[in-house]
Amino acid sequence: MSFVRFLEWVFFLYFASHIPITLFIDLQALLPGELYPQSLKDVLRWYAAQFKDPMMLDPPAWFKSFIFCEALLQTPFFPVAAYAFYKGGCRWIRTPAIVYATHVATTLIPILAHILFYRFPEAPHPGPQSPQERLALTAIYAPYLLIPIILLLTMLLSSAYRAAAAPAREGRAASKKKR
Repeated sequence: MSFVRFLEWVFFLYFASHIPITLFIDLQALLPGELYPQSLKDVLRWYAAQFKDPMMLDPPAWFKSFIFCEALLQTPFFPVAAYAFYKGGCRWIRTPAIVYATHVATTLIPILAHILFYRFPEAPHPGPQSPQERLALTAIYAPYLLIPIILLLTMLLSSAYRAAAAPAREGRAASKKKR
């Protein structure tokens, strides 16, 4: 198995797992509670208490805006990307993957800065207070920065994906020479 194919499997798992996480956990911060069964609400409360993530229980407006983008822009992309990376070698995913990766990496920077530097209240939903608690919560969010950065670099640097644009440019250059 080539390294690019290994990365495609990582990307497939990332996008495939992101579908239920978004629908069943993340969107609870945005949608009315009546839409979710008590068991899923309990999972969210357990997670928020265990990892001291008050943003999921009482999200600030800026965090809600990121979840809104996740719902509206990213969620429809998840099954498309999962399919492309499961199949492998789908060069058509390059541009959408670059847009996705850039968007997500950009949103994760303020989230991680907030986790690391914000002075969270201890009630009603306690946030991380100690460096260890901040690092634990950072570790939960970090894959959503690291994998999009690896995805972006793969789409930009891998010849398996870059080569898709080359024939079109060569074809145009050849047609201009004939004129």
